[in-house]
Amino acid sequence: TLYKQLRQVCEDHVQAQILQFREDMGLELFRNHIISDKMVQSKTIDGILLLIARERSGEAVDRSLLRSLLSMLSDLQVYKDSFELKFLEETNCLYAAEGQRLMQEREVPEYLNHVSKRLEEEGDRVITYLDHSTQKPLIACVEKQLLGEHLTAILQKGLDHLLDENRVPDLTQMYQLFSRVKGGQQALLRHWSEYIKTFGTTIVINPEKDKDMVQDLLDFKDKVDHVIEVCFQRNERFINLMKESFETFINKRPNKPAELIAKHVDSKLRAGNREATDEELERSLDKIMIVFRLIHGKDVFEAFYKKDLAKRLLVGKSASVDAEKSMLSKLKHECGAAFTSKLEGMFKDMELSKDIMVQFKQMIKLQEVFKTFYLGKHSGRKLQWQTTLGHAVLKAEFKEGKKEFQVSLFQTLVLLMFNEGDEFSFEEVKVATGIEDSELRRTLQSLACGKARVLTKSPKGKEVEDGDKFIFNGDFKHKLFRIKINQIQMKETPGDLKKRIESLIDRDYMERDKDNPNQYHYVA
Repeated sequence: TLYKQLRQVCEDHVQAQILQFREDMGLELFRNHIISDKMVQSKTIDGILLLIARERSGEAVDRSLLRSLLSMLSDLQVYKDSFELKFLEETNCLYAAEGQRLMQEREVPEYLNHVSKRLEEEGDRVITYLDHSTQKPLIACVEKQLLGEHLTAILQKGLDHLLDENRVPDLTQMYQLFSRVKGGQQALLRHWSEYIKTFGTTIVINPEKDKDMVQDLLDFKDKVDHVIEVCFQRNERFINLMKESFETFINKRPNKPAELIAKHVDSKLRAGNREATDEELERSLDKIMIVFRLIHGKDVFEAFYKKDLAKRLLVGKSASVDAEKSMLSKLKHECGAAFTSKLEGMFKDMELSKDIMVQFKQMIKLQEVFKTFYLGKHSGRKLQWQTTLGHAVLKAEFKEGKKEFQVSLFQTLVLLMFNEGDEFSFEEVKVATGIEDSELRRTLQSLACGKARVLTKSPKGKEVEDGDKFIFNGDFKHKLFRIKINQIQMKETPGDLKKRIESLIDRDYMERDKDNPNQYHYVA
């Protein structure tokens, strides 16, 4: 009050030209004879600090009084030495104790909300009544005591839970607060990486979860991408560490992720997949490629992908040729032309096959021409092609060298399928060859269950059942270079024999014995 009265006297009664001189002199006198008094100064500072402490505890105080008192201290040039040092010291003690207490009492989201609220309150005090020069050390003090001293504890207590529950607003707040303090982002990076590696390992390491592994990986990748995009402001450090962490855990189990990724691609590219549009399928393939880049066993992927591609092309199960070629283009861009050369060769083989089929149709026409010619020459006769009597010589290459096989037409059709893949099911062979069911079973028996087992059957057994798998036997051995594989003949029934004998008698090839009706003679 005395300070205000002296200042008012100067303003009301001193001429303008000497106003500044008189005001400065008044301030000097006030500082030297009043505020410099230790007791007066101590009581003034203590009173100000008490008001601020009460406001921090939630009470309403006279902010205009605080503004006037602190403005006076600033004018008297004692603000920093007399007030600010003690104010920051008490602030430090207050928030050190508060941080320790609340870290024990509150969950992480609630604690972070409190920190944000405190920072906002202290910023408002600077605007309302504190000197602007106090802002930087004040905010630094709050950040240090409420955040910097508890970085590890906050992360250990709450980060995993926030990520598990996909608490985007809370993760955003954590990132923003941790970015304010020294070492905050680095600590968050470390725990972020550990979370990804720990969670990811649970996806790939358990064989019981193999069925869903790839989809779980894709979902997890989408989740962490969303966190980086929305919560971590696309920070490159978090993006790069995420990729490193994915690469670490996905290769903890060699080969299996590569195999399952290839199988997942196969399910997407097969006819009848769930993607309703080409655009959805393309997006799915792009996501798969992101995970594919991280696996080390790309040769394993290639082996399974090659086999599955062959099956899709061979049995006509591909959803789209454009999608197949798009996937090949992605693989070529990622791994180079050498990686996809054999795969691209399969498409060339399919084009060649189409050309051969055109030529085959022409051959069929010639067959019909011959039939017309034959029947024209021999009226009253029937011409029937006995395809079961057709045969061919096939060349094959095994681990121990090359062999030649003399086989029937049906055996030829089946064996030629294994130029396009190493394994096919009974149903796939049936669709691809068009051989009648019982004939196909005998043909497969001769190839997989006889003496010369060019194929192996799973499960093992002498009979061919629905669902059986047939695998090319690369370990095949035989002492001969050319091997004849006999076709298993269908067992004749008594009825079949009787019909055959009657036919031969009608055509004068056989006759019954006159004395014994059960005895027959060939007619010379």
